[in-house]
Amino acid sequence: MTAALLGWLAAYKGLAPLRRVTATARRLSAEQLGERLAEHGAPAEVLELAKALNGMLTRLESSFQRLKDFSADIAHELRTPISNLMTQTQVALSRARSTEEYREILASHMEEYERIARMVSDMLFLAQADNGRLPRSAETVELAVEAHALAEFYEALADEAGIGIAITGHATVTGDRLMLRRALSNLLSNALRHAEPGSTVDIAIACDHTRVTLTVSNRGETIAPEQLPYIFERFHRAGAGRGKHGEGAGLGLAICRSIAEVHGGSLTVDSANGRTTFCLQLPRSPGTGPATP
Repeated sequence: MTAALLGWLAAYKGLAPLRRVTATARRLSAEQLGERLAEHGAPAEVLELAKALNGMLTRLESSFQRLKDFSADIAHELRTPISNLMTQTQVALSRARSTEEYREILASHMEEYERIARMVSDMLFLAQADNGRLPRSAETVELAVEAHALAEFYEALADEAGIGIAITGHATVTGDRLMLRRALSNLLSNALRHAEPGSTVDIAIACDHTRVTLTVSNRGETIAPEQLPYIFERFHRAGAGRGKHGEGAGLGLAICRSIAEVHGGSLTVDSANGRTTFCLQLPRSPGTGPATP
């Protein structure tokens, strides 16, 4: 009898860490993921389990927070075009109008629908990037060729603003041509949007023995230092002064960073003394040629 009692006490004490794990798990929910399992004093048999579960909880909490923030941002961004559509429709229905007036209202509606469609497409792209589901082909991409093609595409816009586009250097990378072109297009259009009239947007391509570097630089309003850590976050606009230059949803730079990361690279920004430079780094493709400054 005594032996049985001692055995039960030993088992009860030995299972105490598992009971604490169970109690903590029961308290967890989507709204309360901040609790962690106690690792201090846990026996070796349970310690690794507690560490693994705590790591899982940290990842879950981070994912839920990103989802919560993303949902709030989506609701905020969609509210404006939907509100515009509702207001315009209510005004249109307030009295009888001519065919031409209805045509103008429908054209205005179309602009808002296109804005919503672009936003949804961008959000879908980012969601696929987050889950590693972006299809990526392994093409040989000559960055200088893509840069010149995009410079030609934006030539009319640049000329209208009195802005030049200068391209130097060349390098080859392996990746998805359409995605890389999209990233470069976003960076170039962003630079043109914020460049001061009469200045030049510089696209410089260089490579060393392992990396290819493409920089897009423009002279214009400096991004505040406190804004730089958040410049690649979704729906972020670096202050009202820069936000007034366009009606984008603030997803372009987030997409650029996702494309860079999908290709094993990175995207950084530096802004000081009236010049802003975005630096896209990608792994060097075999056969790129000699390193360039």
